[in-house]
Amino acid sequence: MIKVFGEAIPNMPWEEKGENCTASVWRYSKNPVIARNPLPDVARIFNSAVCTWKNGGFVGVFRAEKTNGIPYLYYGFSDDALNWRFSDGGIKITDENGADVTPSYAYDPRLVRIGDVYHIIWCTNFHGASIGIATTTDFKTFTSRGNGFLPFNRNGVLFPRKFGENYYILTRPSDSGHTPFGDIFLSESNDLLHWGNHRFVFGKSSEWWQSLKVGAGCAPIETERGWLLFYHGVTGTCSGYIYSMGAALLDRNEPWKVLKRADSYLLTPEAEYEERGFVPSVCFPCAALVDSATNRGAIYYGAADTNTALCFTTVDEVISFIDKHDMEQNR
Repeated sequence: MIKVFGEAIPNMPWEEKGENCTASVWRYSKNPVIARNPLPDVARIFNSAVCTWKNGGFVGVFRAEKTNGIPYLYYGFSDDALNWRFSDGGIKITDENGADVTPSYAYDPRLVRIGDVYHIIWCTNFHGASIGIATTTDFKTFTSRGNGFLPFNRNGVLFPRKFGENYYILTRPSDSGHTPFGDIFLSESNDLLHWGNHRFVFGKSSEWWQSLKVGAGCAPIETERGWLLFYHGVTGTCSGYIYSMGAALLDRNEPWKVLKRADSYLLTPEAEYEERGFVPSVCFPCAALVDSATNRGAIYYGAADTNTALCFTTVDEVISFIDKHDMEQNR
């Protein structure tokens, strides 16, 4: 079993692979875990992130699309990471002096715990789409780390530990619209505000499913083989974009270096709740719970910009898939 550097999560969601399933990732039989109209005045919750919480529980930050079409960040708690008790309203974010700096919209959050501090990374409004970062320890107060990124940028994903004194983040520079391009870059900072030493990680490829753009998905998972990264790859068709989930291995010490990257997708829209919705044909991974004792993984992904869905795998199975389908090896 490949060693995972992380926490044991014995009570995380899990479902065994069906005997007729040949894929390396399999969908939860009770998907979607969050369906349409989950709350009053909230039409959809999707593209959301989950982490462990106190006393064996779980906490999440959710993209809650209101019935007026504007997305906000909600938080929630759960005993089983399936059934959620959501906040009464959107997260209120303040600066270090306590002034309200809640953005006019916020979407596609990631949630990463480093030590006792939870870091929320999301797409924010800063004269266009950019990346916001806020921290909390209690999910009662949320403190902005300032405007560390110029517009336009999306898909900010923080690594779950520091490298020396620095934080590392993956981002996808973009434009002001529904970006028809995009590569993944890595930046570093010692204070979550001043980001620099930018490095290219990887971009789109010739494979159809990731031929238009790519973006980091779940917080990278540290293993003895490297950082396991789930990401989305996008292609364009005559009926619109299609978002699929892929996987890559990054170097543990220099994660801008790609060790291996699968040329085939792990998951692509095939189920009705992935193909049919507000934005059809989307599988958009945002979070993964991994039990270091068993290597089991539960991946949360947005489905058709409408639902929150769940799929399962193991670290060994995904890395074996990457080994078999490595882009460079198979060229």
